[in-house]
Amino acid sequence: MTSYGGAVHPTPPFNAPAARRLREALGMAPGHVAYGLGAQYGLRISAETVAAWERGLAWPSEYELTALAGVLWCAPGELLTAARTLREHRVAREMTPEELAGQLGMSASAYLRMEESGKWRGNERQSAALSEALELNPAAFVTVSGRDEELAELLRSAVKTRWQAYVRPVAKLAPLDRPLIQGSLERLHSDYQALMVSTLSWSSTGTEPSGATGDAGRAYLVGIVDRFWETAKA
Repeated sequence: MTSYGGAVHPTPPFNAPAARRLREALGMAPGHVAYGLGAQYGLRISAETVAAWERGLAWPSEYELTALAGVLWCAPGELLTAARTLREHRVAREMTPEELAGQLGMSASAYLRMEESGKWRGNERQSAALSEALELNPAAFVTVSGRDEELAELLRSAVKTRWQAYVRPVAKLAPLDRPLIQGSLERLHSDYQALMVSTLSWSSTGTEPSGATGDAGRAYLVGIVDRFWETAKA
């Protein structure tokens, strides 16, 4: 595992099929990749290890991932699954913690504490700089900030009660214009209330099985965050 400032980080979300596909497109065998890792980056990686990476039986460290991308003539992000955490987005952009922290105007140690905790605590200026540096859309920013569940709780309450009371709290989490948030909350509230009325009506006539109302409501609330972002874009 790669260490920065003494801290050990978890393995990136490695995309094993992509690694194999890229290698084969270059007409290389695992042994060729292993040789390149040693000759170009000084890594003692066997052909068996490369094959294990491609089968999903083992995963490269952050430095090994960067080196593998160099050997396969691709960007590190092409060897990752969809990034969700701060670290995954940083690795996909080929940035070290020091480089990113410098762009954010904070120390590397302060940045790493947030990366390791999964909770972004930067100020408004730093948050804007983070979104720009990592090319984060509003949904990705909320996710890397570790606030998805907090947002979900607000949205669940908003659709069940007075949505107007939740515009300000949601605006503190989601970097969107206030009119977009208002429109999204109103739409979600309307859709949820219409769903509950219709399922109650079905149940009262015996055309739906017992518990249908609760099942439909729970299903709607499970995907409430995704629905919020979809309506905010509409």
